[in-house]
Amino acid sequence: MTAKPLPLILFALAALLPVPLLAAGVWLGGIWVWAGFLYMAALVILLDQLVPYVAGDAPEGAEFPAGDVVLVAVGLSHLALMPLAVWAVAGPSALGTGEKLLLFLGCGYWMGQVAHPAAHELIHRGNRWLFRLGVAIYTSLLIGHHASAHRLVHHRAVATPEDPSSAAPGISFWRFAPRSWWGSFRAGWAAEDALRARVGRGGVHPYHVYLGGAVAFVGLGALIAGWAGALVWVGLAAHAQVQMALADYVQHYGLRRARLADGRYEPVADRHSWNTPHWFSSAMMLNAPRHSDHHAHPNRPYPALRLDKDAPMLPWPLPVACAMALLPRLWRRRMKPLLARWGTPET
Repeated sequence: MTAKPLPLILFALAALLPVPLLAAGVWLGGIWVWAGFLYMAALVILLDQLVPYVAGDAPEGAEFPAGDVVLVAVGLSHLALMPLAVWAVAGPSALGTGEKLLLFLGCGYWMGQVAHPAAHELIHRGNRWLFRLGVAIYTSLLIGHHASAHRLVHHRAVATPEDPSSAAPGISFWRFAPRSWWGSFRAGWAAEDALRARVGRGGVHPYHVYLGGAVAFVGLGALIAGWAGALVWVGLAAHAQVQMALADYVQHYGLRRARLADGRYEPVADRHSWNTPHWFSSAMMLNAPRHSDHHAHPNRPYPALRLDKDAPMLPWPLPVACAMALLPRLWRRRMKPLLARWGTPET
């Protein structure tokens, strides 16, 4: 019997349910703070393991017009939750120190693992308002340049040394992350400059929007709760950025495109991204774990992303793989047999 694709309502529930839990935690504390934190830190992994279901593929050509509604809901929820979390952690809320820490961690996990995938989908949309919402999410996370670097650099150069977001075999996450951030910042700016020169585009440079917007958002944190508010805003953004960098690191670790005789790289194929088949983390992360098909069809809506059973597959849910990547020796040991089949062996 063929497995059915995940219904859109499951994407919406899995992605959005933590928001009211975390928001209730701001006002009520106690069990609500724990509920939001444990949803992100434990429940997702438990459901993936307890219900070993692999969702089927949507029919080829299927459209999901309501899918964008979910993306907008996640995006607007993020833009509301971030200042609320800053106020709760740095402002005059009634939360205790432990509750503030749990809220900070839970919100950061949601922003990096749910708001980021939503923004990622939005910057691939042709509608300018959806695109701008994606840019606003990334700018609020102080990484607006991702909107340029991902589209103009990562998709073109993925699985090559020219892509700062594709991890070479053997490099640890802790070496990869700062190189990826700065390399993507520079490469995205250069790509935007080249694009503007090629098409004769005028107006405000996107990087001026990213940088000016970042200053404005940190300033909003300061208005909410002074210097502590600004620091918490930066801290939440950094927490989410770590989740983003981990996803990039894991999903392309050690996979390389061959260079052809004419000097070009072979076309991007399914074998150039790691995937995970686990159902609930896929729903919560808006099918981001189905990464090979996204690179093959960047404009395919997330509910329709397909899972090629012959593509590189990780045996762990993506959140678990990202946690493992924080421990370089463990990560290399567990990835070694997988790289022997799919990737470039470590030297």
